[in-house]
Amino acid sequence: MLRSVFGSFVAIWALMTGSGIAAEVPLNFVTLDPPVGLGAQEPSFFALTDGRVVMSWTEPDGDGFAVKMAIGDHMTWTEARTITSSEDLFINWADFPSITAFPDGTLAAHWLQEAGDGAYVYDVNIALSKDEGKSWSTPIVPHQDGTQSQHGFATLIPSSEDSLVSVWLDARAYKKELLASQSTGLPDAMQLRATQLTSDGILSEDVLVDAQTCTCCQTSAAVTGDGKILVAYRNRTDAEIRDISVVRFEDGQWSSSKIVHDDNWEISGCPVNGPAIAAMGQTAVVAWFTSADDIPAVKVAFSRNSGRDFDLPIRVDLGEAAGRVDALMLSETTALVTWVEWQDAGEVIFACQVRIGETCEKEEAVTVNTGDGSVNFPRMARTVDGVYLAWTQPALEGGGHPTGEATVRVVYAKY
Repeated sequence: MLRSVFGSFVAIWALMTGSGIAAEVPLNFVTLDPPVGLGAQEPSFFALTDGRVVMSWTEPDGDGFAVKMAIGDHMTWTEARTITSSEDLFINWADFPSITAFPDGTLAAHWLQEAGDGAYVYDVNIALSKDEGKSWSTPIVPHQDGTQSQHGFATLIPSSEDSLVSVWLDARAYKKELLASQSTGLPDAMQLRATQLTSDGILSEDVLVDAQTCTCCQTSAAVTGDGKILVAYRNRTDAEIRDISVVRFEDGQWSSSKIVHDDNWEISGCPVNGPAIAAMGQTAVVAWFTSADDIPAVKVAFSRNSGRDFDLPIRVDLGEAAGRVDALMLSETTALVTWVEWQDAGEVIFACQVRIGETCEKEEAVTVNTGDGSVNFPRMARTVDGVYLAWTQPALEGGGHPTGEATVRVVYAKY
């Protein structure tokens, strides 16, 4: 594994709950050794019910790329298993594959497959595995429009024992004349769409969730304690205001969108910087990047009623935020938030414990990157006994692999 410029990881603080009494316990991250190779990039996590995590990533493979996965914990990992390999995968630093698991143990992975001659013509593909990734089903395309257009920034979230919800950004209405049944009446509209998929591969009809969204920011989803699915994404108005919205899926229906906070960020292009949402019980948290009034900032807001309303946000960055956030709940009152920020030392991944109604008391630098590339979009997962964090690790200046290739770094903290 390539080493960070810092040989060790600083402590961050988390909230550990038991019998209703909260106690602060330091979490010290240690480096793990998952079965990734040079050139690996864009990790994504999902926490399994047995305490392990499943991680996906991409790696060069011959003249193309492979999407790979492995299952592990802080002690051991399976071998790397290939989900798909092709010269026609759409590989992008911001729009990358993910993996999740149904409660019945079936794995579901998504990736992007080129589907035409245009630079941004690609489809979401989803495959299922009943044997922990040793074999995979024929790919399933969740959108049924049949247009050669962009379909990406997908999120998969389990919704029941044998069903998941898939959401994605869909360009079927972007610069196209469509049938009346498909048209939204909005010019150049990127849509948020969704469908459901069972662990047996049965796909429902895809539906329109929001008729006009930002074009290329990541989506994020979480499940509340009462089973409601919350999806966070960057919205877009006719006046080019691109703030963060949340929609709820309950009783088989999608709600109207709810703006988390009126930052009023007016920007004529996509910032490629999506939100993160997490939930526990009736509490949800959203973290996001904004540069309203030309002030780059990372903000965090809580909802205490399953995403119907959000408290006023707090700002957690130190003034030079690049965004690329992630979030998870440590308890029903505390979230762990990560983001990327530029400092004199380099590109820094910061983490902070944020409690409802309080400010971020101490931002902690998890690692500093001085390599030739970027850490891109760090991702977290929380299991019953610890927190995992992974990112793309560039080669260090003057001390990396001769090709300058990156790999994936994974750290773990027990709590």
